Amino acid sequence: MYDNDKLLQDLSLNEAKYNQIHLDPKQNTAKFKNRWLRLFSKIIAFILAFFVVIFVFFYLKGSVSDQSSFAWLNNIPIIGQIKKIAENSGAPLKGEDRGRINVLLLGIGGKGHDGAELTDSMMVASLDLRSDRAAMLSIPRDLLAPIDNVGWRKINNVNAFAEMSEKGSGGLAASQTVSSVLSAPIDYYVKIDFDGFVKIVDELDGINVCVDRAFDDYTYPAEGQEANPVWEQRYETLHFDAGCQTMNGTLALKFARSRHAVGPEGTDFARAARQQKVITAIKDRALSRETLFSPKKIINIINDVSDHLQTNLSLVEMSKLWNLTKDINKDDIKTRVLDNSPAGLLMDATGADSAYTLVPRAGNFSEVQYLFVNIFETAPEAQKAKVSEEQAKIQVLNGTWISGLAGRTALDLEKYGFTIVGTANCSKQNFEKSVIYDLTFGNKKQSLALLKEKTDANVSFTLPDWLKEDLSRSMASGTTKIQPDLILIVGQDMENN
Repeated sequence: MYDNDKLLQDLSLNEAKYNQIHLDPKQNTAKFKNRWLRLFSKIIAFILAFFVVIFVFFYLKGSVSDQSSFAWLNNIPIIGQIKKIAENSGAPLKGEDRGRINVLLLGIGGKGHDGAELTDSMMVASLDLRSDRAAMLSIPRDLLAPIDNVGWRKINNVNAFAEMSEKGSGGLAASQTVSSVLSAPIDYYVKIDFDGFVKIVDELDGINVCVDRAFDDYTYPAEGQEANPVWEQRYETLHFDAGCQTMNGTLALKFARSRHAVGPEGTDFARAARQQKVITAIKDRALSRETLFSPKKIINIINDVSDHLQTNLSLVEMSKLWNLTKDINKDDIKTRVLDNSPAGLLMDATGADSAYTLVPRAGNFSEVQYLFVNIFETAPEAQKAKVSEEQAKIQVLNGTWISGLAGRTALDLEKYGFTIVGTANCSKQNFEKSVIYDLTFGNKKQSLALLKEKTDANVSFTLPDWLKEDLSRSMASGTTKIQPDLILIVGQDMENN
């Protein structure tokens, strides 16, 4: 067998000879031969490695006839790990039988941070295997939810209560609570602390994030200054310009955590939307060629986060989930945030301890559950285009005693491009037949026609006096911030629609 390294060394050119290559044709020939031998050496090495892997695979599968002659392979640690993976590779992922896999993503402060085990962010990532699409639903930290053995508390407390009771049980406890809220199984959970998040982004050489609008936050907690006796020094000022930019781990964490920005970005709901952007950016970077073809980078990420991440995903399951999600485009990821906007499913409330909380607008989680079950449903693009052209604004009122009927109807209409400016209970709840009141007097014909088609409601171009008074009061109080073009009062006929 030839010693390729020795051969390459003998044939290599020193710097003086290299300078003559362009002048001497013979030297050009030597240069070509040198490059060819290097390429040949790499090809031989690759082929040998390929056949070793193939041999190991068939050995583990029992396809090698003389197994006893190669029993020594079992004593090699990596072979044992490969064998374990091979034996379990046929097991399906949880949720595959349903055609949908739900993963709970949890972010916590971790060691050295106030409220180390409180959930700073909570998001359900759902994968629809039938359509190769994904969705992310952000759950606000202030949502009031039932916690086992504790009662109704803010949902961001679940992990902390469980960890106090039994170390390492927080992820499972949070999964159970979210499963109860959504009335859907949570198959897996992934929990990571701030330090682990920063390390992942830095190992990926940063992530590309598009900031929708510029904002300033003057009270972002300064790291390590939590107990500073000078109150002002406990905080730092953040500023983000609008536009796409590359963020390192520290900056990405600040972008995702900022809660007290001036203007519309200063809400938990805006923050949840930013967190979804960051998660999508990490996915894109992690699945890029630069990462996938860099074993060193992947190993570094695994080593860096080993003490900062908890999950019930096995290595085999991680690999399978990775394979299922790697080809999903950004445009095929649907994002939603549970919020208290006029068309939102939540509303402000005060807890037993006078703390600010969020509760379901319907009085129960039926609307939230309906949203999650149908999150992948879409409307025909042609119909959406007609509605978007007219920019029709709709208020949906529940004219029955059926809890959540207006909210569920509004969710269905949103898919067609209607702008929902509010959902509420109607002051009269004895409607058997749904009614559309057109405040534009027929100026938005396409939207009106589609709304009638989807609801089979009667149409009226005249508002009754009691509805005029209701609308006037809601506009004056700020309950309705934008005057609707169409008011849909949902009747009992929509219960099973």
